[in-house]
Amino acid sequence: MTAGRFIVFEGGEGSGKTTQLRGLAQRLRDAGLNVVETFEPGATERGRAFRAALLDDHRPLDPRAELLLMNADRAQHISELVTPALASGSIVLCDRHAPSSIVYQGAARGLGVELVAEVCAIATQGLVPDRVLVLDVGEQVAAARRPIRPDRIEAAGTEFHERVRAAYRDLAPRFGWFVLDGEGAVDAVAARVWDAVADLVDPR
Repeated sequence: MTAGRFIVFEGGEGSGKTTQLRGLAQRLRDAGLNVVETFEPGATERGRAFRAALLDDHRPLDPRAELLLMNADRAQHISELVTPALASGSIVLCDRHAPSSIVYQGAARGLGVELVAEVCAIATQGLVPDRVLVLDVGEQVAAARRPIRPDRIEAAGTEFHERVRAAYRDLAPRFGWFVLDGEGAVDAVAARVWDAVADLVDPR
């Protein structure tokens, strides 16, 4: 059986990654490919409790606790959902993964990129995405897209979100992430996404 592909969508809050993931999933299904859409945190039954603690509860949370909760969710997600889907030959499209922790907790929260990358490697059992797409948008655009009732991380403030955006851009060359312009019409951004993944998934 052919091994699957693991493609991760990343970016700050309001970058449009969820919209673009769903669009790519539909395009791939229309081409007859098996696609699994998933996300972090909270895609598994156990993970929903981690998501509630991380996002729904607005009380202060120590960055180290945030990191460990994220990676507890990630370990379960990889073991229960992602690895079996890849083994079956599916294309797995994931809304956030280890790069989010490297950026949010490692850089923006100040825990250190190297430390966070090591923790993530334990949680993922060394699994590395075939491609990481970072949708990059300015803070003004991102803020306009965020929900009226933000979760705990969405509500972290402009300065924090600007640190997140800068970290994605700064770390992309080091980790091999693809930074794509996420501004403009949905179809225009979708075309950029396709150009970035066609060599991995185009069935022709």
